[in-house]
Amino acid sequence: MKTIAINISRLEHLLKLYRLSKEDILLQINRELKKPLTEKEVFKSDIKISVLNKIDSIFNKGINYYLDPLKPKVSLEESIFFRKDLFNAELTLGAKQRVTQFEEEKIALSALAKLSNLKIDRLLSYYSIQDNPKEIANNLRGILFPKNNQNNKELLKGLINNLAEYNVFVYEFVDTHNKREKANINGFFLSPNVIVLKRIQTSLKREIFTLAHELGHYLLNIEEIDEIYEDNLSNTSLSKIEKWCNDFAYFFIAGNYDDIISNIEKASPKNDYLHNLIENISKEIPLSRIAIYTRLVIINKISRDDYNIVKSNLQKEYKDAEIENELKKVLNKERGIKPEGRNPVPIISPLVKKTLQSALYEGIINESEFCKRLNIKPEKIENFL
Repeated sequence: MKTIAINISRLEHLLKLYRLSKEDILLQINRELKKPLTEKEVFKSDIKISVLNKIDSIFNKGINYYLDPLKPKVSLEESIFFRKDLFNAELTLGAKQRVTQFEEEKIALSALAKLSNLKIDRLLSYYSIQDNPKEIANNLRGILFPKNNQNNKELLKGLINNLAEYNVFVYEFVDTHNKREKANINGFFLSPNVIVLKRIQTSLKREIFTLAHELGHYLLNIEEIDEIYEDNLSNTSLSKIEKWCNDFAYFFIAGNYDDIISNIEKASPKNDYLHNLIENISKEIPLSRIAIYTRLVIINKISRDDYNIVKSNLQKEYKDAEIENELKKVLNKERGIKPEGRNPVPIISPLVKKTLQSALYEGIINESEFCKRLNIKPEKIENFL
């Protein structure tokens, strides 16, 4: 078996970056091996190429990374994992991979913008948690919130496009069903101007709320990685920062409907918990019924006990719908019926396209690199120029 000499310090650097132990790595690479690899076989300078490939399947750096003789230094600019200790989620390996992927993307596009003399300065003001989130949300809603959208996907796309006008990058990523390492996060904000969202095909309303929440982090300029659940917004243990971002997101999305929500009678068994009214409001704005009921418990328009009953019933309703959908897929497969549609395609921010176009026109990148970064086929390049 062929071996190769590597710079072991570069592997050790990745362990620090991902906050993984040697035992964690061994567990990952031994999952499908009949004969498990030992620590001595994995963590050494002269390593089998097959073993190195297994290691890099975790970190996705490319083999040349491990061959570089330079010893890497811990840099705050390299990763949020070096800039911050604690996050609002216990991150899976898949989550760490996604965060690292977009850190690298952020650094790369920033460099391309500078080389092509493209200015991407901050255009929106900085705020603090002492500022009123409702006032700020109402002010920004006028310039950022799309108008006359036919559905939630168009609304999401419109938000991403409008944020691009104010030099905020918004990325989506998709965890397909066959992806080995799934990300247990809904979104995150990387300073100075990158918001990343996980595509939630079954709940675009949640993704829209996540975008608004991460926009809150951008306005505060406080980085975070979030696992956001609409039924956890009333959690009293949330930090002041998270509460501010949740409030901002709610007011930003609700708009004038906050007046209706704030002034309705108290929901209780006597009025059937206002189910019909809440459902009608949810049809008008991209807030789920659970998110609206959560707002009601925050403003004391429903008791905590009644809220828990409603939440439990709604969660069961959502779960039953998911099970029914999965059963339908299984039955269709058995009957030879092909599934409708395809895997969701991430929305591409106009700011990403603009940055890459500038780099292409200035000769900093070639057409192959342009297509690779946009994940498009070469024959489709004309559609992006």
